[in-house]
Amino acid sequence: MEGKPAKMPKVAKVKNKAPAEIQITAEQLLREAKERDLEILPPPPKQKISDPEELRDYQHRKRKAFEDNIRKNRMVIGNWLKYAQWEESQKQVQRARSIYERALDVDHRNVTLWLKYAEMEMRNRQVNHARNLWDRAVTILPRVSQFWYKYTYMEEMLENVAGARQVFERWIEWQPDEQAWQTYINFELRYKELDRARQIYERFVMVHPDVKNWIKYARFEENHGFINSARKVFERAVEFFGDEELDERLFIAFAKFEENQKEHDRARVIYKYALDHIPKDRNKELYKAYTIHEKKYGDRSGIEDVIVNKRKYMYEQEVIENPTNYDAWFDYIRLVENEGNVDVIRDTYERAIANVPPTKDKQFWRRYIYLWINYALYEELEAEDVDRARQVYKTCLELIPHKIFTFSKIWLMYAQLEVRCKDLKQARKSLGMALGICPRDKLYRGYIDLEIQLREFDRCRILYQKFLEYGPENCITWIKFAELETLLGDSDRARAIYEIAVGQPRLDMPELLWKSYIDFEVSQGETERARQLYERLLERTVHVKVWLSYAKFELHAENPDNINVELARRVYERANDSLRSAGEKEARVLLLEAWKDFEVEIGDDIKLEKVMAKMPRRVKKRQKIVSESGVEEGWEEVFDYIFPEDEMVRPNLKLLAAAKMWRKQQEITEPFHTETNLDEDSQSSTDECDPQTTSSTQLHSTE
Repeated sequence: MEGKPAKMPKVAKVKNKAPAEIQITAEQLLREAKERDLEILPPPPKQKISDPEELRDYQHRKRKAFEDNIRKNRMVIGNWLKYAQWEESQKQVQRARSIYERALDVDHRNVTLWLKYAEMEMRNRQVNHARNLWDRAVTILPRVSQFWYKYTYMEEMLENVAGARQVFERWIEWQPDEQAWQTYINFELRYKELDRARQIYERFVMVHPDVKNWIKYARFEENHGFINSARKVFERAVEFFGDEELDERLFIAFAKFEENQKEHDRARVIYKYALDHIPKDRNKELYKAYTIHEKKYGDRSGIEDVIVNKRKYMYEQEVIENPTNYDAWFDYIRLVENEGNVDVIRDTYERAIANVPPTKDKQFWRRYIYLWINYALYEELEAEDVDRARQVYKTCLELIPHKIFTFSKIWLMYAQLEVRCKDLKQARKSLGMALGICPRDKLYRGYIDLEIQLREFDRCRILYQKFLEYGPENCITWIKFAELETLLGDSDRARAIYEIAVGQPRLDMPELLWKSYIDFEVSQGETERARQLYERLLERTVHVKVWLSYAKFELHAENPDNINVELARRVYERANDSLRSAGEKEARVLLLEAWKDFEVEIGDDIKLEKVMAKMPRRVKKRQKIVSESGVEEGWEEVFDYIFPEDEMVRPNLKLLAAAKMWRKQQEITEPFHTETNLDEDSQSSTDECDPQTTSSTQLHSTE
């Protein structure tokens, strides 16, 4: 039997899982139960007692039941309370008192038990018993405030003011919470005892030295007309808390008190004192109150001072949270500079420049470096301390990691400072040091501009030579150098500089250089030289803009026989042939448009018709889209230009291709023919073609 597994009970299978026709919810069940009163039990029948014997029997049964309950569980105070209340209802106060005393022997720290006991004595007008009971309660449990409240209330209701005051004094000796002190003060105020209330306040603020209690004390004096006493209370409170524990609530209340007394100057002094001595993170409400006061009673300067102080606090918070927020430093310094306090401004600048960017990336230094620039400019212009400005520049230059990056602006501004101080030697020395440590284009240009202003042109030439050795591909430098020589009237040196420049193997903007060179020759009246320059440039590039510029030059050039139009037209023709051979269709279209405008301006209809005959027509074509990897990705529509000249040449191209194919076949079939036979075959193939067509074809193939 032990080896057999236990059988599981069979679970009844639900055959019909469809929902019932009538759905009943839990809410409906509860509502029906409430309507039918299913849980309400009928009240017990009322028992009427008609004679003393029956009453004694009833009391005996009830007492026996209560005693049995107490004997079963003595620690349940509810049984004792029910027993005592039942005895009280039977007018058996002595028995009830005995039950309470027995209960106190069980648990003398039960607050409810003491309260019920004392309330029973007071209900039955047993005043002395109640007083003795309260004395016992506050002696055993002095920290239970409810006993003291009930005790003092009973004495006051009995008009025993002296007794109530004595109870309060006993209570105050235990240094209770703030509400107890306030109750005592209110008690004295009800009987117009202001001196006693003042004495209680004096003890109160010493036991509970909180700001709100000092404010209550001062308002007590103010409400009863003791203005000087209220002011002294506020002053004592400020002295009591000292500079470390100051609270803005105290100063706000003090200032509002003075404001109510129409002492606005006193209030303003209080606000300023508080703002100077309370930390910035704890005086937000103080700023608001000060602003409101100045708006109501202050002048324009006072209001501005409040707003400035508030903004200074905001900026101070921003730079504390993020010291590298240089925009906040700029705003903060600008605000401080408006005040004009030199020491504060310098201190703020020093704090700002102390926040060096944590990385050596120039992007993070761009805003930071302007702090130094503004600092130096302030020292030079506002503070008029040139030595300090010079020291600022030197410190900044020592701080910058010149091996990684530099700031040319700092070097140039330092040199300009020395120039303003008439120390050219130091200015040149600093710029020379900059070029030796970290040469930059901006440094060279700034140094050269300085020497030009000083009219030291030999130094400028030397600097330009050094500059071009540093960056020979910089076309702007070549152009500026040549322009300098032109201004000095040495056109040969300028031309030589241009020649050296265009001969450089690598240039960043050669088009500007060539244009400047050509403009130079034109300004010198050297038309032939300019024409030669255009020809040299066209040997290097056939860009359409060069051709257009060349044609424009020929049109406006000074020629003795007035052949400008023919020369310009010849340039257009050459440009058209060159672009056609290069296959630059879009550039060719631009050229033809310019040529057409040129002929329209000249007014030659015959030449205009020839140009119009060369104009292309635009057609739409489809071409394959091929990716970088060589995969076809579909088709796209493009616009192409078809020129009439190209269509005329196309049949000749087909004929030339056929002739080459025939020649190749002849070489394969007769490989051992002599050279003369080959010449005859070539001559026969040439005779079959039209001479004019053949010549044009050969010309095209040569192109």
